[in-house]
Amino acid sequence: MKHEEAPRSWSHYNYNRHLKDYANHNRKHFTKSAAALWKYALRNRNMLGYQFRRERPIGFYIADFACLPIGLVIEVDGITHQNKKQKAYDKRRDLFLADLGFTTLRFSSSRVLNDMEGVKFQIATWIEEHATVPPPKPRRRRKKKE
Repeated sequence: MKHEEAPRSWSHYNYNRHLKDYANHNRKHFTKSAAALWKYALRNRNMLGYQFRRERPIGFYIADFACLPIGLVIEVDGITHQNKKQKAYDKRRDLFLADLGFTTLRFSSSRVLNDMEGVKFQIATWIEEHATVPPPKPRRRRKKKE
């Protein structure tokens, strides 16, 4: 299966600035399941100390969540991802991201809402087995000068 090649002008983990506005819109209009995964598992370095970004433009696509240093993309799929056409699109997308060095973990919306602990366990297990870089040290906040 052949797919598009990424332009050489992309940098910083293949960030596509042309998708920035659409990604910002998506950030402000989260689905319930994506919001739950963000709040209870991924934000504030809650997942084993790794920083995740939400609605991150990568190549020609926008990842629901991405941990750039370890090359992990997490997608929360709603009911629209169950038809054949969408599954084929998702497969092309996953192959494209794999060519850029990313692994995609997919979870259904219902699983995120009904089995959060199982989803968190699966993500943590993947990180423990595949992460090649340690999580960054906590950032030190500078004291304000008076």
